[in-house]
Amino acid sequence: MMETARSALQRATALLNRAGIDGAERDARVLLAFAMDIDRVQLGLRLDDVLPNSAGYQFDQIIALRGCHKPVSHITGKRDFWAHEFLVTDDVLDPRPDTETLVALALEHPFERLLDLGTGSGVIALSLLAEQQNSKAVATDICEKALDVASRNAVRLKLSKRVQFMQSNWFDQVQGRFDLIVSNPPYISEGEMANLAPDVVDWEPHLALTPGGDGLDAYRQIATALPDFLTKNGRAIFEIGFNQAKAVEEIFTNAGFQQAKIYKDLSGNDRILAINAKFL
Repeated sequence: MMETARSALQRATALLNRAGIDGAERDARVLLAFAMDIDRVQLGLRLDDVLPNSAGYQFDQIIALRGCHKPVSHITGKRDFWAHEFLVTDDVLDPRPDTETLVALALEHPFERLLDLGTGSGVIALSLLAEQQNSKAVATDICEKALDVASRNAVRLKLSKRVQFMQSNWFDQVQGRFDLIVSNPPYISEGEMANLAPDVVDWEPHLALTPGGDGLDAYRQIATALPDFLTKNGRAIFEIGFNQAKAVEEIFTNAGFQQAKIYKDLSGNDRILAINAKFL
């Protein structure tokens, strides 16, 4: 007997609930729309449709993956961030809404030259370029596969001519000065990795999650070199762990930055450290 979309949705929601997936019905809806190749808004109007065999088979396969905690974005290959839809693969982090706090802060002042360190899928740099029409960017990552994802996102957003992607370990291959430098570096400590949700620790690239040790090595490397790459009145904005504000602020103070400001994320946790070069 053929199954309706509604019945498949109910069955999948129950399966995901048993697997301990938060937001099981929401995820099942997103994945059902994906399997049916329709917009999520249309799904509510199509729940009584008979599910074609091909769509039903694909839905079962991807629900099984979600039941194993594979992130929805890594299944569909897409994630909404800021004002755009981005390609996402297993080679990059699943963009978080809290990272949009960094984008919002960066857009409070105009900039012409942007440097994004550890760009991953490119969501930060490309979101900023799309809002600042006269700006250009250099975006680095140590992972070649991540740079490929970012390059494809730039093509999708018609921003390729305004961004240069570069394989680099932080500043190693970078030249010149920038009036805005941003980064969401790996900052999870080695001890915290075991406590992460399976969606994260089992599926996302560990290179983008943790540098090992206390999780602060990326900030130490960036802080040491930062004065050589910021313009006189430039700004630097970094995502940090919720419990790292004091430690990261101390790292940059020791590097000669006399004033830094901490901003909270959507959940009220410390999440962003912002620096003005004029305080050097």
